[in-house]
Amino acid sequence: MARRVTQLVATVLAVAVAGLAPAAPARAATAVVAERWLDARTVDLTVHSAANNRDYPVRLLVPTGWSRTATRTWPVLYLLHGGNDDYTSWTRETDIEALSATRQVLVVMPEAGRDAVYTDWYNPSGGPNAGRWETFHLTELWNVLQSGYRASNRRAVAGISSGGTGAIAYAARHPGMFTYAAAYSAPLDLFDPILQQVFLQTAADNGDDPKAIWGDPSLQAANWHAHNPEDLAAALRGTGLYLSSGTTGLAGDLDPNGFWSPVQFGEAVVGVDTARFVGKLYQSLIFPTAHLYGNGTHSWPYWQRELHSSWPAMMTALGVPAS
Repeated sequence: MARRVTQLVATVLAVAVAGLAPAAPARAATAVVAERWLDARTVDLTVHSAANNRDYPVRLLVPTGWSRTATRTWPVLYLLHGGNDDYTSWTRETDIEALSATRQVLVVMPEAGRDAVYTDWYNPSGGPNAGRWETFHLTELWNVLQSGYRASNRRAVAGISSGGTGAIAYAARHPGMFTYAAAYSAPLDLFDPILQQVFLQTAADNGDDPKAIWGDPSLQAANWHAHNPEDLAAALRGTGLYLSSGTTGLAGDLDPNGFWSPVQFGEAVVGVDTARFVGKLYQSLIFPTAHLYGNGTHSWPYWQRELHSSWPAMMTALGVPAS
């Protein structure tokens, strides 16, 4: 009997101690927690973000001859996806693999959530797509690339749609970080009433609190301005720039069978914003390459064409010669 009581007391104490024990701590450091090679040049990483306490996927295209143990390093091109898409979009929708095959450049395609808002959210817990994306992309992921994938200190950035907004905002908010920035069909004024509504509605549709991004557009207007490309135009001095968009919202030569829908009038709004942004740059004596091409929808065939058009200048800015 005494033995049974002793065993019972020991069991109760063990359970009590286990209940009081702290939960296993979250991983404190940013690190690659998984690496999956899809082919000789394409690798998908799972990167733990300490700033977000979450794991995010990132796709890399490594250059021919790349080695983790190489003595040399490679310049980096970030390609940013748009809303309601993900880190696989550039390899799924464009020929970036073939385009980069003869260039000694590391192409990085990070995840940014369904909203694809490239910022540290005003409320980082404001929904499933909220987070400290700017910190993840420009600090945490950058450290991973330099420590484990032989990234040099030279980088450029390009993006489509809201990814283009992110590309220009990243370059403007961090002067000197990027040698070149390109935006294809990107909203470049967060205070444009139509495009602001698109940002907010996209977040709401994806289950996020729209006011968690930069705060309330009126009450936290200063934070909106601090992330607005149009307000930051002068900070882009010294950065190579490529800006492109359609201007009519009508179908163009790359639209199959003339496919078109009324929602494509949004491209015309983007075109007006892009033209106004170019004007702001000119006022600051900054002279980008701008391609406002008239007819053409908000779609990948045009963005691939613009990628090709801007590619030589991006590679030159990165110091990557043609092979």
